Amino acid sequence: MVTPGLWEAMEEAESDSGYPQELTYELLESMRRIDPGLNSFITVNGAAVEQARRRSGKGPLRGLPIAIKDSITTDGIETTCGSRILEGYVPPYNSTAVERLIAAGGVVLGKTNMDEFSMGSTGENSYFGPTRNPWDLERVPGGSSSGSAAAVSAGLAPAALGADTGGSVRAPACFTATFGLKPTYGRVSRYGLIAYANSMEQIGPITRDTRDAALLMSIIAGWDPKDPTSSKEPIPDYLGALDVDVKGWKIAIVKEMVDGGVDGDILRSFWRAVDEASSLGIDIEMTSVKYLGHALAAYYIIACSEASSNLARYDGLRYGMTGEYVGNWRKVFAKIRGEGFGREVKVRIMLGTYMLSAGYYEEFYLKALKVRRLVAESFYRLFKKYRLLLSPTMPILPPRLGEKLMDPLAMYMMDVETVPASLAGIPSASLPAGFSKGLPIGLQIMGPPFGEPEIFAFSARLEEKLGLNPRPPISL
Repeated sequence: MVTPGLWEAMEEAESDSGYPQELTYELLESMRRIDPGLNSFITVNGAAVEQARRRSGKGPLRGLPIAIKDSITTDGIETTCGSRILEGYVPPYNSTAVERLIAAGGVVLGKTNMDEFSMGSTGENSYFGPTRNPWDLERVPGGSSSGSAAAVSAGLAPAALGADTGGSVRAPACFTATFGLKPTYGRVSRYGLIAYANSMEQIGPITRDTRDAALLMSIIAGWDPKDPTSSKEPIPDYLGALDVDVKGWKIAIVKEMVDGGVDGDILRSFWRAVDEASSLGIDIEMTSVKYLGHALAAYYIIACSEASSNLARYDGLRYGMTGEYVGNWRKVFAKIRGEGFGREVKVRIMLGTYMLSAGYYEEFYLKALKVRRLVAESFYRLFKKYRLLLSPTMPILPPRLGEKLMDPLAMYMMDVETVPASLAGIPSASLPAGFSKGLPIGLQIMGPPFGEPEIFAFSARLEEKLGLNPRPPISL
């Protein structure tokens, strides 16, 4: 069976009411055969086939299954955030994004593997073991939404939801030849998304192509009274944007994001994709984003600081991991967190606590916030002149398992292309743009605030020109 994309499956479900149930059953059977070697799922929804039968023909999704990152809460389905400290936690409610998928006739296929609490760029920091890349099982699929991207790439799900803080949707999309979108901050409700860094993270789709992402965004986007950070900005016609003519648009390449540090093969694929974009009648220039050299440091200061506060709630006493511990509260609290959190999570909690401590708050955290504002304002000025900005998505090809794991600086440097858009809160997508040594390469498309329609319009046209229909060796 070759698993269809979401749009193709939706069309099939329109003509055959039994198709969603049949597809869900086949996917679950395929997961039993293939996923032990891929490790893209942590939890499978045992009721998925019956739910597909009941929702068949309802809403635009008509009972079709969607994979969900394990940091997004699901009523009655274990949600662990890839961490031991939340093992066994079953939420009593759905996140708003999942609730909207269900209202549209969707079914939760299962919960996908991820870097613990979204802290990682490779998909190796999960308590449940690393996810592997369908294009090469000895390589990483990118993180932190590793399982969502690997599952879609391998054909174990027609589409998935991930969550992106500093590249956690775009990085795995790039490494697995899928399409991944980080929406504008506030465009998709964060209610029910287990927090890592509140001021940057957004739920976003990982799909086979642009059209499937536009379909999912038309379902999950919009204001939510449960999330005070969500925006009341009207929802545009995302699917209609796919037919917009991009001829005459002015687009820019960010100079700092193609200079030095980017693998030569990636740059060659990037420039070939830019040439194809030019043939669409688009005017492409080079531009510069001020203060970009400080973006990565500012991002990690802010993210770790927010994480140290957000993760203080996990004590093993109220939900998730529990133990037969006896002693004073301080010692029990330290023991549970010491055993429940993985190494990378502990490192980031300690870094964040240090940066928020007396004497360092002004030196690090406040300065990082100022850099964030300067980077954002620099982007906003450019979008008065250009429709979109382009760069490679990742500076390197997918590393081998373990290659970056014990080198935190090299791991953090992998995010150098993706964190600027996160700091600015602007939408950004990764589109498959080519291959090197049989490994995927992605092109990053950045748009103005609430500029998802422009991203979809350009991506759809470029997708047609590139003519890629990537299917990895490890796929259905």
